[in-house]
Amino acid sequence: MSAFSLRDINKSFAGNSILKGVSLEAEPGEFIALVGPSGCGKSTLLRIVAGLDHADRGEIIIGGDDVSALAASDRNIAMVFQSYALYPHLTAGQNIAVPLAMRRLSTAGRLPLVGSMLSGQRQIRADIQRQVREMAASLKIGHLLDRKPGQMSGGQRQRVALARAMVRQPRVFLMDEPLSNLDANLRVHARGEIVDLHRKAGVPTLYVTHDQSEALSMADRVAVMIGGRLLQLDSPRTIYDDPVHLEVAKFLGQPRINVLSTVVDDQGLVQAGDIRLSPRLALASGTPVSVAFRPEFVTLAPAGEGGLPARIERLEFLGSEVVVFTRLAAMDGIVVAKIAPAEAIGLAIGGRIDLRLDPAAILLFDADGDRLAASIATVSAREPEVVNG
Repeated sequence: MSAFSLRDINKSFAGNSILKGVSLEAEPGEFIALVGPSGCGKSTLLRIVAGLDHADRGEIIIGGDDVSALAASDRNIAMVFQSYALYPHLTAGQNIAVPLAMRRLSTAGRLPLVGSMLSGQRQIRADIQRQVREMAASLKIGHLLDRKPGQMSGGQRQRVALARAMVRQPRVFLMDEPLSNLDANLRVHARGEIVDLHRKAGVPTLYVTHDQSEALSMADRVAVMIGGRLLQLDSPRTIYDDPVHLEVAKFLGQPRINVLSTVVDDQGLVQAGDIRLSPRLALASGTPVSVAFRPEFVTLAPAGEGGLPARIERLEFLGSEVVVFTRLAAMDGIVVAKIAPAEAIGLAIGGRIDLRLDPAAILLFDADGDRLAASIATVSAREPEVVNG
């Protein structure tokens, strides 16, 4: 049995369908990153899981229990918001203690003066303070317990928000872009901290982000949402190397994947400029096809060896690599290549080069964006025979 699952979640606002049958399952202790462009429904899905909003249709199952109709307070789910949502008038220690106080203290016991005079409540309050100190120590924020949010940096507030979520020992963690307010260097450091904390807690986590590098580096599996639909849920490597849909391939990768539009010829072959792809596809002549390949699988070919002639339009030096933006001569299309700095010596904007594609890295998609399963080889269109033809 999965630790956490969503079944056919649907949601509409004012007649606009936001979530369209989203389903996924998370195993105990699994970290799933939910990625997609703005407006695809990521945060809406998270709010529905948390109980802050309700689905029009579908089920939320946690540990075998259907919690779809339960109030947010009864689901035992912890959520870290993009804004951290800390109480500005409370210290860090008081913020961390809030979920424990709400769960374990009576209404009178939560009052500062009255609660301290109730014998039964005094012991509970002491135990809550012990848990707060232990959690703060594990996140290295023990020295911040007496500070208020306005006296802390963004990274410190983020740790307090994480501590508040973890201290309640929830059945599921939800995180809605918790690193988006941090600077670039701190974000990279915070990624590792969140992953380490997740592993210690052993709780299934659904992590929403628009940053693909966060998703690929942190998650056990990545879920890609486009237009309210979950298009693919797989390991980071699989979802990057073996996308099932063109929109998944285009969303992941920086720079984005190269896509050339072409058609199947009367021999069932796909031709991109001077390059013919094989084996033959079981598609009618004239069927539109998208040829996709990532920039890291594009290399420079010696002139006259059957490459794709192109003109350099832009060069970006990134230290360990150079990104070359080119326009193909034989067909309308932009192709981006990643090459080593040594290979870029002598290249200049406006220069002519030939590009070579790695046959094993070419992906084909149909007109609807669905992946066409085929092992692809490439040969020059000028050659009479076609590999595997």
